[in-house]
Amino acid sequence: MSKKPQYDPEEIRYPDQHIVTSPLVSEMEKSYIEYAMSVIKSRALPDVRDGLKPVHRRILYSMYESGLTADKPFKKSATCVGDVLGKYHPHGDASVYDALVRLAQDFSMRYPLVDGHGNFGSVDGDPPAAYRYTEARMAKIADEMLRDIDKETVDWDPNFDESRKEPRVLPSRFPNLLVNGSAGIAVGMATNIPPHNLTEVINAAICVLDHPEATLSDLMEHISGPDFPTKGIIMGRSGIRAAYATGRGRLCVRARTEFEEFGKDRMRIVVTEIPYQVNKRMLIKNMADQVEDKRLEGISDIRDESDRNGMRVVIELKRDANPQVVLNRLFAQTQLQTTFAINMLALVNDQTQPKILSLRQILDEYISYQEEIIVRRTKYDLKKAQERAHLLEGLLIAQDNIDEVIRIIRSRYDDAKEKLMERFGLDEVQTQAILDMRLKALQGLDREKLENEYKELEARIDYYQRLLASEEMIRQVLKEELTAIRDKYGDERKTEIQDVEDEIDIEDLIEEEECVFTLTAAGYIKRLPASTYKAQRRGGRGITAQSLKEEDYVETVFTASTHDYILFFTSMGRVHRKKGYQIPEAGRTAKGTNIVNVLPLEPGEKVTAMIHLREFPEDRYLVMVTRKGTVKRIQLSSIYTTRKAGIRCITLEEDDELICVRETDGDRAILIVARSGMSICFLETDVRCMGRDAYGVRGIKLREGDYVVGAARAKRNHQVLMVTENGYGKRTDMDEYIRADGPQNRGGYGLKGYNVTERTGPIAGVKVVSDEDDLLIINDAGVIIRMAVSGISTYGRAAQGVKLMNLAEGVKVISIARTDHEEEEEAPVQPDEGTEEA
Repeated sequence: MSKKPQYDPEEIRYPDQHIVTSPLVSEMEKSYIEYAMSVIKSRALPDVRDGLKPVHRRILYSMYESGLTADKPFKKSATCVGDVLGKYHPHGDASVYDALVRLAQDFSMRYPLVDGHGNFGSVDGDPPAAYRYTEARMAKIADEMLRDIDKETVDWDPNFDESRKEPRVLPSRFPNLLVNGSAGIAVGMATNIPPHNLTEVINAAICVLDHPEATLSDLMEHISGPDFPTKGIIMGRSGIRAAYATGRGRLCVRARTEFEEFGKDRMRIVVTEIPYQVNKRMLIKNMADQVEDKRLEGISDIRDESDRNGMRVVIELKRDANPQVVLNRLFAQTQLQTTFAINMLALVNDQTQPKILSLRQILDEYISYQEEIIVRRTKYDLKKAQERAHLLEGLLIAQDNIDEVIRIIRSRYDDAKEKLMERFGLDEVQTQAILDMRLKALQGLDREKLENEYKELEARIDYYQRLLASEEMIRQVLKEELTAIRDKYGDERKTEIQDVEDEIDIEDLIEEEECVFTLTAAGYIKRLPASTYKAQRRGGRGITAQSLKEEDYVETVFTASTHDYILFFTSMGRVHRKKGYQIPEAGRTAKGTNIVNVLPLEPGEKVTAMIHLREFPEDRYLVMVTRKGTVKRIQLSSIYTTRKAGIRCITLEEDDELICVRETDGDRAILIVARSGMSICFLETDVRCMGRDAYGVRGIKLREGDYVVGAARAKRNHQVLMVTENGYGKRTDMDEYIRADGPQNRGGYGLKGYNVTERTGPIAGVKVVSDEDDLLIINDAGVIIRMAVSGISTYGRAAQGVKLMNLAEGVKVISIARTDHEEEEEAPVQPDEGTEEA
């Protein structure tokens, strides 16, 4: 009896199957990640370029493909839903129709992209009618979403069954992501971008095109905040600013209400606008429930009087109720006041990366995409124009030899193509175009018409080639097209933004006061109130201003407001910007904060000049003077930047450095003073306005060993104040530096401005002053003395001046600063250290 074989599952084979052993955890992780990325890319998040999710993009393209444009009759919504399902979107019909309905709702979309006919729902939460009842077509503004799509402006992907192509993104000729916003929940992330006003968004985009260094404050001069289709009131601006700066923020949105009298001594609250995405019917029901449960008191009746003329919800109050108290409770306990959480998450880098974006980043991504659209469209138009011009060249040749061409075609049609190509030097494309024409049309060719069309094509080809070669022209075309869309579709804001009393900008928390800013050679900066230094008589010893490290000394000192901008010009020709209050405050004797903790300086880079100003107007200029006497003039607005790394403002020659920067109005005389006492005064218009990367031109010619120590703006009825390293100084009338026939020409040696001797020492600094000013003199031991300018004697250009500051042996004056006048306090004069008169 044979033994029964044992069952061995390992020996069972399935020839049509292949079993792969895989760890459960890794397989689940892989599958979940693939699912998550599918939801993120193909369902829930918008693309930063067109602001659409795939279902909305497919709806619009399907309507465009089917001819359902704004100038065509309505068609049943079922037509569009069926086309989208059958061609591009293999999901349920409810998902497509719900998306189409939202695109048509004027209370959901700030600028609806679908024009709906029929019941598309209401702000009360009423559902739309079934798609077999409603009709739809593209809205007029949706034409701008698809304009130029047939000119190879976007990339295409195969649809789900690879039977046709669908656009990866729409051209979107206006910034739809900001204009209509977006909301969606993906896997592990969500997006909630509020709608905005089209005019404001395009103005901000144009601002970025005109001023690439535009800051958030610049953009918010154009975009004041979200603009909801249901209107309402946004309370405060801090949430808006946070959202625009970081991509995240929270807005408090409040209904618009007003008080009305009715009956005898009765009041009612009338609601005419509600917050975005609030269901009016549920809002009224919630209020009524709270009144019934005694959680809201003072209300006698609530009714909805809304009609086609607008929204009107009436809340009648009891006779003894305080209307403002009831309204405040309604704001606190109902959706008459809501919070809108902004989370500006979108897909960037060609739909490969979800990223939270600031307002500037969204605009930059959009502008970059639109520039690409213009380039691709122009290349397409150029190619078509060249092809047509090529055909016209063949037709012109045929017209010149029309009899012979017709004879060749009639006599030997079978090989006419080869004969024409051989006889007239035509290529295959040109010859085929001639053969495709009927003989009657060929005989009727109008040479003048052909030549005019050819000349027009040549002009267009030249324009396209110049456009492709110029980034500036591309940006100008984009600006013009955005402006046209703004003028055609733009409207006024619907949502009001109100300031809140307890919402204060950080700058408002900082008291504005005049401060002294000092920077040492070792790079320590500080500020302290200018009132710290009380005015003294000239010749005093001063007070200690700063405790310095050994071999360190104060290099720069000036006075400015805490609300002024401080511009830091560095040895490498770059400029950084800070507010005055952003400079750390320190005590009178403290050494301050190292500048590298305030500015992102590179190794070996140091601050060589600082100026202060309040604004960056277009009609103001900066005149820069270097140690070697080079002068450069640029527009002040060209260095308006908040870039953390700063921007280049001047290109310096080897061994040269920037030592002085002055703000001007474009029509000033500039005084330059060298260490030797030589000075030159010339009109700033002698120096043409240059770009930020230019080198500049010669301002003063220097003798060997000499260098520039300072420069100033020349002013009539003022004096030139010079102070030497040994503490001597004088005032000289400005008229002595400006000759009778006017200022000098730049580039010369100039005139003697100070009689420099061994006793006085070389020039340490120069300022243009008046009797209403005070002077701060600082030496390399860190001591500052303050005195009234009116107490300093006036002498001619060749004089040596008087003693202004007593110095210890080996101590030198290294800098001076002008500040506002302050009443003097008598400083006791030591018997052995009297002042020296000259």
